[in-house]
Amino acid sequence: MKSIRIQRYGGPEVLQRCETDLPRPGLGEVLVRVRHAGINFMDVHTRQGKYAQSRTYPVRLPCTLGMEGAGEVVGLGADVSGLHSGDRVAWCLSWGSYAEFAAVPAARLAPVPEALALDRAAAAMFPGCTAHYLAHDVAALAPGKACLVHAASGVIGQLLVQFAKRLGATVLATTSSAEKAAVARACGADHVLGYEGFADAVRELTAGQGADVVFDAIGRDTLRQSLRATRMRGLVVNYGAVSGALNDLDPLELGEAGSLFLTRPRLADHLTDATTTRRRAAAVFGGLMDGSLKLDIAGRYTLDDVEAAHAALEERRQVGKAVLTLPA
Repeated sequence: MKSIRIQRYGGPEVLQRCETDLPRPGLGEVLVRVRHAGINFMDVHTRQGKYAQSRTYPVRLPCTLGMEGAGEVVGLGADVSGLHSGDRVAWCLSWGSYAEFAAVPAARLAPVPEALALDRAAAAMFPGCTAHYLAHDVAALAPGKACLVHAASGVIGQLLVQFAKRLGATVLATTSSAEKAAVARACGADHVLGYEGFADAVRELTAGQGADVVFDAIGRDTLRQSLRATRMRGLVVNYGAVSGALNDLDPLELGEAGSLFLTRPRLADHLTDATTTRRRAAAVFGGLMDGSLKLDIAGRYTLDDVEAAHAALEERRQVGKAVLTLPA
């Protein structure tokens, strides 16, 4: 079968088109014919080696890239029940989606309704489940709460804004351009700010109190200002670090900023079983089908131009989700 693999860490040039053997589903696994794979920063980070020592995401070299996808079940490993050949499924946090077939743990699979196209399911599974657990579980957003969403025009940011509004929260958002600000407003953001001086702007918009919750996926460039933008005893959720890690943060700073809570969550700890995976996916897929959630597919690629997909993502030239379509 055709696949995209890496033998070493590095830039897009390390991506290799390979002919590999069909994977065999092991205990508790399902063989899926991949129709579409989502393209995510996690794929870029895997390629760059950022998970080389990770215990949460133990993907190691050599490996087939792609941690999100959708397709049809074609085979079952031992000790798998409730799934059948031909079932339409989607998954995330199981590597190997940049290939014609993938062996996926059954606990990572969610059924895809017939009314939802598989490319949309592949595009939504990872960012949708991420936004769902951040808004519902980590932040427990509700009416009367105000949250700040950084990178609100990004795929997770857009879904976070929409989930936050569905939960009744007031949403402040940051973006880096007028085009991206329009995306955040279209998702329902109440106030859209630039990054320059955003902490003071948030204080002004919240009567001097600060946001109850700040969602920060940027890291080094914004995290200290995020502390300043958060109310006393508020919560800062650092769920990514696209600008790099902040390596010199002293816990004392949290006290000085108002006895803040700082967490660095990961999706794997919030998708611990099949029931939770399917519950979160159902909420995301249901929102896409009834129109209460919007997610645009901004880029479509094949195995032949996956390098261009990675480059566009790294250079942030794309507003919206990209998907990889596998050969029929």
